[in-house]
Amino acid sequence: MCITHFINGHFSQRSLVKKVIWLAVHELSGLFRVSLLFATACLVFAGVNNQALADDEYSVSENQFDWSEAPPVTSPPRPGTFSKPAATPGYFSFLDWVGGIERDKPQMDPYPASALTTTPAFDFSFRYLEQPDHERDFFDPVKRIHLGDDWLLSFGGSFWYRYMRETDSRLNPAKANNDYHLLRTRLHADLWYQDRFRLFAEMLDARALGLDLPPLAIDKNHTDMLNLFADIKLGQFMEGSAYLRVGRQELLYGSQRLISTLDWANTRRTFQGVKTFWQTPDFNLDAFWVRPMTTEPNEFDNWDKDRNFVGLWGTYKAIPGQVIDLYYLNLIDNRAVSAANIAQGNVLQGDAVLHTIGARWAGDYAHFLYELEGMYQFGRRSHLDISAFSIASGVGYQLPLPMNPQFWLRYDFASGDKNPSDGHSDTFNQLFPFGHYYFGYMDQVGRQNIHDFNAQISMNPQPWISFTGQYHRFYLANKRDYLYNAAGIGFIRDSSGQSGSHVGDEIDFSVNFHVARHHDILLGYSKLFTGTFIKNQRPGVSPDLFYAQYNFRF
Repeated sequence: MCITHFINGHFSQRSLVKKVIWLAVHELSGLFRVSLLFATACLVFAGVNNQALADDEYSVSENQFDWSEAPPVTSPPRPGTFSKPAATPGYFSFLDWVGGIERDKPQMDPYPASALTTTPAFDFSFRYLEQPDHERDFFDPVKRIHLGDDWLLSFGGSFWYRYMRETDSRLNPAKANNDYHLLRTRLHADLWYQDRFRLFAEMLDARALGLDLPPLAIDKNHTDMLNLFADIKLGQFMEGSAYLRVGRQELLYGSQRLISTLDWANTRRTFQGVKTFWQTPDFNLDAFWVRPMTTEPNEFDNWDKDRNFVGLWGTYKAIPGQVIDLYYLNLIDNRAVSAANIAQGNVLQGDAVLHTIGARWAGDYAHFLYELEGMYQFGRRSHLDISAFSIASGVGYQLPLPMNPQFWLRYDFASGDKNPSDGHSDTFNQLFPFGHYYFGYMDQVGRQNIHDFNAQISMNPQPWISFTGQYHRFYLANKRDYLYNAAGIGFIRDSSGQSGSHVGDEIDFSVNFHVARHHDILLGYSKLFTGTFIKNQRPGVSPDLFYAQYNFRF
């Protein structure tokens, strides 16, 4: 009754939107205020005057709303070193194979057949459930629950367990190993009023057990909110819908080299702020202002008031099989940098105004796969002028053979700094990336001060088994700068440059078993063969990694 009253209210859309944005800018800090904003947005947005957004299609008093194409979702972008699925029949899960159920194509499932997926839970589409002849599933009753003609409610979630064994973990000088367990639970609720208004809430509980070394920031977060936001439709423009999103939200763009949800992490990555997004059949355009969340394992997370992240991201997708990204990103980082770190050139973790412009082209033609992305950075950090860049390039081929083999040859580069005392800072800042995906699963190398000559092969021994093998040869871009890990932290350096530039050679193998629609098992092994740089700086270390993961989602 209360919601209906607000829906039929006579409030100004413009004034209500401005009020919610003001709350986001001035009041959001901590879960209590986020929840307050969330509840406020619920009432405010539900109370927007029907006439402000309505056109003929929303005359619900006369015509029932058509849910077959609603609510809208954002399709996941193609990452680098992507692969193309085989268009052949077969057994698409272990249970299909055991039961002798051969299919022409995989069964309908919004989730990918993988234990890892960076796509946020709010961007999976279950619209196929509106078709009367859809495939049945045990969890269908908790999806797309119609509350009358105009409201839609869904529930979902996931659980994973991962065992990790790290030898000479994190290249530590004491050569200590790390043998531990990770558990993660996620549950969400999603409420829509037609395609005009949305409330989405997702909790996360991430735990780490049996650690031999101190936990990383991405290992633990006890019962917190991963996503908590409200959407309102601003209108329909040029065959596309425009929305405003306010609250805590995951971000994922393009290749994920600069902005990713970081699904390998037990905690994932999330932000808090305001985003507008407009999607048409040929073009997407997003603009956002957010702050990254600071993980506090035993308390409710707060946003980082010292960092403001602003972006404008456009994607052109009119040509089948091709995608072009153009973007501008601005990071204002007011965290303090110590005088000692400034003297040592370790200045990437604060006191900066950083601008990033970039472009990406990725696609496939016939059996060829290709990608090229360039990123340039300028601005100021610790009173030093910034001029840095990164390049990612690759070409691949899908062999027309059984098991769908595909391979890539790639080169990745990110600039480093020659001299911390010359008034310039030339080290690239990787921002908020999915570095684990690009620079080896050992996570010892990030997109900063690095050359990476790499190759990948992938295949499907059975349609339900996915195998991936990678090889990386790493060199420092400048041997006087740091080796930066996947988190962007400089942790090993020889300021004289006498230790050389060869970091090492890494091999990575992973196998994903798609057991059934809701179940996946992932096994992996990685080994870093150290080069002259690490041999001189960490004598005797010989790191490797084994992991086994089970994932369930619904």
